[in-house]
Amino acid sequence: MKHTVSAFFDSEKVPLNRQSLDLPDLQQHGISLDLIRDDLLHPMIAGNKWWKLKYPLLQAEEQKISRLVTFGGAWSNHILAVAAAGHLFGFHTTGIIRGDEQRDLNPVLKQARDWGMQLEHISRDLYRRKNHPGYLEQLRKNCDPCLIIPEGGTSPQAVRGTAEMVSRLSGVHYDYLCCPVGTGGTVAGMILGAPRGIEIVGFSALKGGEFLVPAVENLLKNFDYNGCDWSIQNEFHFGGYARSTPELRQFCHEIESIHHVSLDLVYTGKMIFGINELARRGFIKKGAKIAAWHTGNAFGLACAKQGK
Repeated sequence: MKHTVSAFFDSEKVPLNRQSLDLPDLQQHGISLDLIRDDLLHPMIAGNKWWKLKYPLLQAEEQKISRLVTFGGAWSNHILAVAAAGHLFGFHTTGIIRGDEQRDLNPVLKQARDWGMQLEHISRDLYRRKNHPGYLEQLRKNCDPCLIIPEGGTSPQAVRGTAEMVSRLSGVHYDYLCCPVGTGGTVAGMILGAPRGIEIVGFSALKGGEFLVPAVENLLKNFDYNGCDWSIQNEFHFGGYARSTPELRQFCHEIESIHHVSLDLVYTGKMIFGINELARRGFIKKGAKIAAWHTGNAFGLACAKQGK
């Protein structure tokens, strides 16, 4: 290994970077918003991926598993983070990418490839079998020995990690904790780790994200938790995964110009837009304190690395 996983994921040394976003629609209702800048945790593995990958990577190191296999779309933060883990720690990595259309690699997949990831594009029909036991068994045989990490890194191990992500807020009172949602692992961990009395709000980056509620409930079956209130907003997907609109792009551009923070259009930008809109409508109680997670920016990182 180039570096040890156990030394990298030393939770006692993880900083808690908070940035206040003073948005006019929030100020009008006396609402404060702290952006938790976990996108700054590391130049290559950051955001919620730092927490979701912690325990799978520790397992791979402990069991001396040399290959990581995982799944994702063409703009996946997770795919890039697993490729980075291979580059940092010496794992071989395979990324199974949704969609076998003939097209040039985007900056995210180019960077994953440059970090040594073997990319396998498969049809969308076959990709839907990604959780099927028969398909996974064949994959294990083809890649033996390997550790298969689910799409988005979402698993009970990931929930355990993202619960630790929230525990750093101990001693600071918030009324709401917010995060973007793709597969449900991060919001499930937030629900598990949050103290009673805090409401958790997830913002789906996917069109048709209604399936996420039962998915999160299924993940939480593996744990005892305090039963805090939680919900997932499905309104702010802006057309679906990795899609955006001029309105969203303008909103994120203004945030970057004023607050000097880049909000990716896939996840975090949609969440901040949604928080602002819910506050404007009066959905969020006046005087509330909100902490919202910046879960990373694979596109921005990859473009910087590729010199775009």
